Amino acid sequence: MAFLILGILLLAMKLAEFGPVSAWSWWVVLLPFGLATAWWAFADSIGLTQRRAMDRMEEVKAERRNRNLQALGLGTRRDRKARRAGHLPASDVGKRAAKDSTTATAGDVGRR
Repeated sequence: MAFLILGILLLAMKLAEFGPVSAWSWWVVLLPFGLATAWWAFADSIGLTQRRAMDRMEEVKAERRNRNLQALGLGTRRDRKARRAGHLPASDVGKRAAKDSTTATAGDVGRR
């Protein structure tokens, strides 16, 4: 991506005849585009772009799964294991404390 941005910048400077770039050869100005093409070919040949795309898809899938589990009220696997074992995660403890304090009545104040 850096090669592409550099190439666009040099091309714009050459066409506008701005600065020392206007005196440079067209080969030098267009070189970053060739380097970008070579980099993309290399990255595709070693599978770098495909791996990044697969990692991104896995992250999206995991986020979607967690969001759907939360919407169904099932929680994540860690939450389910903690509930089965009788332990509540720290985040649930805070939620319970906030919920209990908001539902307290005048008679409950002395008992706490």
